Amino acid sequence: MQKKTHIKKGDLVKVLSGVARGKQGRVLEVDRERMRALVEGLNMQKKHSKPTTATPQGGIVEKEGPIHISNLMLVDPKSGEPTRVGRKVEGDALVRYSKRTGEVIK
Repeated sequence: MQKKTHIKKGDLVKVLSGVARGKQGRVLEVDRERMRALVEGLNMQKKHSKPTTATPQGGIVEKEGPIHISNLMLVDPKSGEPTRVGRKVEGDALVRYSKRTGEVIK
């Protein structure tokens, strides 16, 4: 069963806890099964790669590691502050809105 999340790919989020606390970044990918997200430029991890045709040198590659969704909070597009997210029906579509300003997100 896939759970609902308060963030989506492309959202600007702020990290609430952990090593990257207080930093902001765009969500690259959301894994709803594991409840984790990849945030651009945050939680960087080093991965050793063997030489391939694409990378003949091989070496150490840095890539983003997953962060649990409970440690992320959506940044309000209007005020630039972190906000909680609500859902409401507008017309015949379910939309997300900022609990801080009441503005619809995307």
